[in-house]
Amino acid sequence: MRFLIALALLSCTASTFAAVPPPAPSGGVAALKAFPIAVWLQDPKNAPAYKALGINLYVGLWDGPTEDQLAALEKVGMPVICEQNAEGLKARWNQEIAGWMQEDEPDNAQSLGAGKGYGPPVTPEKVVERYQELKKADATRPVMLNLGQGVAWDYWYGRGVRNNQPEDYPLYTKGGDILSFDIYPVTHENRAVAGKLEFVALGTQRLRQWTDPAKPVWACIECTHIGNADKKPTPQQVKAEVWMALIHGAGGIMYFAHQFAPRFVEAGLLEDAEICQAVTQINRQIQELAPALSSPAPAEGATFSTKGVALQTRRQGTATYVFAVGMTNAPVKGTISLKGAAGAVEVLGEQRQLTASATSWSDSFSPYQVHLYRIVGP
Repeated sequence: MRFLIALALLSCTASTFAAVPPPAPSGGVAALKAFPIAVWLQDPKNAPAYKALGINLYVGLWDGPTEDQLAALEKVGMPVICEQNAEGLKARWNQEIAGWMQEDEPDNAQSLGAGKGYGPPVTPEKVVERYQELKKADATRPVMLNLGQGVAWDYWYGRGVRNNQPEDYPLYTKGGDILSFDIYPVTHENRAVAGKLEFVALGTQRLRQWTDPAKPVWACIECTHIGNADKKPTPQQVKAEVWMALIHGAGGIMYFAHQFAPRFVEAGLLEDAEICQAVTQINRQIQELAPALSSPAPAEGATFSTKGVALQTRRQGTATYVFAVGMTNAPVKGTISLKGAAGAVEVLGEQRQLTASATSWSDSFSPYQVHLYRIVGP
C-alpha cells in the first residue's frame, strides 16, 4: 500500500517494556474471532460512518496510535490493529487494540530518502526479528504483516533487486500472525495486471500456500480511483474481488479507501454513494454467511464442468453452500456438480431458484460474476 499512497507507517519505535504485563485483552482480540472486515489507515473521526457500512476493524493509524485516536475509536467500539509505539504500549490496557502492525510492505524496495532513490526490500530475517520484538513486548495480541503486490505478481518492479524472487515470501510469512497483501487490478497501471481481477485470487491462494494453515490470510480490496483518474472499480468488480479472495481462502477483507486522483480524498470510499451501498451489501452478506464460511469443507466439494469458474463448498447444519465466481473477463456457462444435491437451489441475493437433479444444476456467469448457492437437505 505504501507504494500506492506514497505514505508509510512510521517505523515501530524501540520501547522499554513494563515489568508487569497488562491484563489479557478481550474486546479487540475477541473481535478478530468474528469475520474481520477492515478499512486501511483512516481517521478515527470517520469510524461511525465506516461502522454503518459493516466495517468492524480499523487497521493503521496515521502518526499513531495517539491517546486521542484510541479514545475516539473506543467511544464508538471500533477495534484497531495499530503500531506498537510508545503510546500503544502505554495503552495496552485498552481493549480496542486488537493487534500490532509490522512495517507496511517490507517486501517492497525501501526509500533511501527524498531524491535518493530506493534500496532493497527489508530482508525476511529482519521482519522476523521485528516480529519477535513485538511479541516480546506483548504476547497477548497477534501481529499483522501486510505485504505488497509481489505476493500475486512476480514481476512487480517495485521490489527492486528482489523482483521475481517469490521464494522470499514463505520466509516473510514467519513475521506475522495475520498475513495480508494488496494488489489493485482495476486501477493498475501495468497492462500485465490491469483489468485482471484474478490477481486477487492468485495472491490469496499463494499466500495461503506459503504460510502456516493456522494463520489467517486477508486480502486488500480496491474501492476508489486510488491513483488512476480514468478507472474506478464498479460495484460488481468490488464484489468479485471480495469473493475471489474468500473462495481462495481469505479469512478477512480490508478495504483501501484512499483516493489520490483526480483529487486527494482520504475517505474516498465514503464520498462515493454507489460504492458505499455496494460495500454495505457485500459486508452484510459476508456477515450473514460467516458461519458457513468458517465451516469445514465437505469431503467432496462441488465442481464446474469447464474452466473459468472457481468454487468453494461449505456445509453448515442441514445446508450446503457453494460459493462461485467467474475467473475471467468473459461469459461462462456450465454445470455445477455436487454429490447429493437435489431439489431447489437458492441463489442468494438474486431472488431466484434453480432446480438440481440428483447431482447437478446449470447456470451462466457474466464476466467476473459471483453466484452464491444454498441447498437445504441431506
